[in-house]
Amino acid sequence: MSLDPKIQRLRELREQARLGGGPERIKRQHAKGKLTARERIDLLLDKGSFRELDMFVIHRETAFGMDKKKYLGDSVVTGWGTIDGRLVYVFSQDFTVFGGSLSEVHAEKVCKIMDMALKNGAPVIGLNDSGGARIQEGVVSLGGYADIFLRNTLASGVVPQISVVMGPCAGGAVYSPALTDFIIMVKNTSYMFITGPDVVKAVTHEEVTFEELGGAMTHNTKSGVSHIAAESEADALFLVRELLSYLPSNNMEDPPFVPTTDDPLRTEERLDTIVPDDPSKPYDMKEVIRLIVDEGKFFEIHEHYAQNIVVGFARLGGHSVGIVGNQPAVLAGVLDIDASVKAARFVRFCDAFNIPIITFVDVPGFLPGVGQEHGGIIRHGAKLLYAYCEATVPKLTVITRKAYGGAYDVMSSKHIRGDLNLAWPSAEIAVMGPEGAVNIIFRRELAEAEDPEAKRRELVQQYREQFAHPYIAAGRGYIDDVIEPHETRPRLINGLEMLQNKRDSNPPKKHGNIPL
Repeated sequence: MSLDPKIQRLRELREQARLGGGPERIKRQHAKGKLTARERIDLLLDKGSFRELDMFVIHRETAFGMDKKKYLGDSVVTGWGTIDGRLVYVFSQDFTVFGGSLSEVHAEKVCKIMDMALKNGAPVIGLNDSGGARIQEGVVSLGGYADIFLRNTLASGVVPQISVVMGPCAGGAVYSPALTDFIIMVKNTSYMFITGPDVVKAVTHEEVTFEELGGAMTHNTKSGVSHIAAESEADALFLVRELLSYLPSNNMEDPPFVPTTDDPLRTEERLDTIVPDDPSKPYDMKEVIRLIVDEGKFFEIHEHYAQNIVVGFARLGGHSVGIVGNQPAVLAGVLDIDASVKAARFVRFCDAFNIPIITFVDVPGFLPGVGQEHGGIIRHGAKLLYAYCEATVPKLTVITRKAYGGAYDVMSSKHIRGDLNLAWPSAEIAVMGPEGAVNIIFRRELAEAEDPEAKRRELVQQYREQFAHPYIAAGRGYIDDVIEPHETRPRLINGLEMLQNKRDSNPPKKHGNIPL
């Protein structure tokens, strides 16, 4: 029995749309080690869950020969599906059609699913692979970008937005990912920049490659623009799925609870000896985190950038939490410009999406130096302070060793609405370290001493015994309890459960003025 001609026609059109720019261009995409727009969606979403929108849309511009070839769906594939059974909206730019360039209808398709995501409270995932604005459409394509930027901004803090850069992303196109919550880049096949190497050479006479200027590792190590570097496209899409497992679908929901077989009462004896007796010796804060969280799983964000502070997601007793920790193994865990901005952004994301924040503190202070002062460490350090002060989610803090000076205040102290502040016996809470304090307090005695170095060692030891411990702060109630390190996991889980119904708010206002 023959098919109804209308159904046959529908099937033909669908197949035409699925082929994008055609078999030859698909081969070229594969030859570069890249997947097609639809192949990426199939890998990202639960099998069979994708529902495409606007498959039959075609571009409208007819100037410059653009009327000679039109492709169904134009240069982007849009729709919705599920990840682990949860609704998400997705757009995937199709490089096989006009290089994935953004046209008027391309922008309209993206805006449509972003509007739907806002209405229905679900994350938006953008798979970026585009040559930029479609030059033939002129200002119309620029207007399309602005329409998307507006929606990125309105959706910020309402639904999670994740950008995956899987090819070129240049010029104005970079600002949509920059407005989203997380950017994942693929090593060796993706890049982002405002102006390419040719323009840089013409203007500044600097010779630079695509990879050096805007490759995945450049933006993961130097600029901090990208949050995660993936080994391959498949790896990037897997990381999106894993990242979403820690996040709520929108700002009105709590993060997903995932039952764990890891005993919430588990103690970890290795924590009792992880902090060296010598306060100048480093240790790895990531190891501390892994020993405490469920099944040792820590999903790190910005792993390669500002490594003197660590941020990422984990679970405690099944609860999703955001973790911030000074890293004594890098620059002694000092706070500098990059670390402050990195942590501030992460804290504000967690607060926007109801994710409790666990802070592990071992900080000797802010990094001194002309470069830091002239670079605005005051302004940038204030961002982290602002973020913690503003946050109303449960905030639990563990001081493992040093908490000196203003950095003690900044790192989720009791004074800026920390809910549960714990300290290990190795904690040192003071205005500054013993050596610096002795040099200031006992300057005259040291100058008059017969053996200044011996006198300094004696005074440092006295100062350490009197002040380099957590009990003065605990005596003031600034520390809620001093605990043995191996107790940390059960105490934090208990604290999270105690704070489940926490209610806190900020004064009514349009918005604050964070020191940007």
